[in-house]
Amino acid sequence: MASEHPFLDVESVEAVYGASILALRDVSLSVAQGEIVALIGPNGAGKTTTLRAISNLLGAQRGTLRRGAIRWRGEATQRLDPADLVARGIVQVLEGRHVFGQLTVEENLLTGGYLRRPSRRQLAEDLERIYAWFPRLKQRRGAKAGLTSGGEQQMVAIGRALMTRPTLLLLDEPSMGLAPIIVAEIFEIVARLNREEGVSVLVAEQSANLVLDYAHRAVVLESGRVVASGSSAELAASGQLGALYLGGAGDETRH
Repeated sequence: MASEHPFLDVESVEAVYGASILALRDVSLSVAQGEIVALIGPNGAGKTTTLRAISNLLGAQRGTLRRGAIRWRGEATQRLDPADLVARGIVQVLEGRHVFGQLTVEENLLTGGYLRRPSRRQLAEDLERIYAWFPRLKQRRGAKAGLTSGGEQQMVAIGRALMTRPTLLLLDEPSMGLAPIIVAEIFEIVARLNREEGVSVLVAEQSANLVLDYAHRAVVLESGRVVASGSSAELAASGQLGALYLGGAGDETRH
């Protein structure tokens, strides 16, 4: 059950790339404890930029947070290093299934575990926990990650993030380039993690119909601004999303 108090609070954020490319305009959203929130919108809407702003990864793409505030459990995060955020419980799975191709599946997973400096026993227990969530990875544990399928690489990327024992998991386009049956399997696992372990999730997805089946709430972005928000059921039933994806969203769609 989600808490009514947000773990994550993004307030009136404005982000730019370089000196002049405005990527986000007055974006606000929140994620409560135990909640799955979907960040949806067409390609180029600002979903990835929003996640980068939360993770303090904008600088790697010559981006900056020009206005607004981001708070994690009430603490301002702008001055924190991305590694500090991971230590505090926020971990992002980047778009594109980034894995260490020459390392095995298991070695990839272990790289996530080392960030917490666990004992050997704790590391082994965490590894078995990931294999319980992703049985396919246990079967492929000795395979080079770069030689596994796209779906398996996405599972590796998520599993590696879970080895840090996050409180908030940020997922950027986890369905990209994957077969529908694999996408459904991944989202089912994410939903179970949320239900059974209480991991909060903010997931950026272009495929609205897919993610609304799993998210409690959704925030819709268009051209770097929030144009709609509400419960997933409300948004799915409203008929707004078709218009939003085809353009022409106006002020009447905002909540």
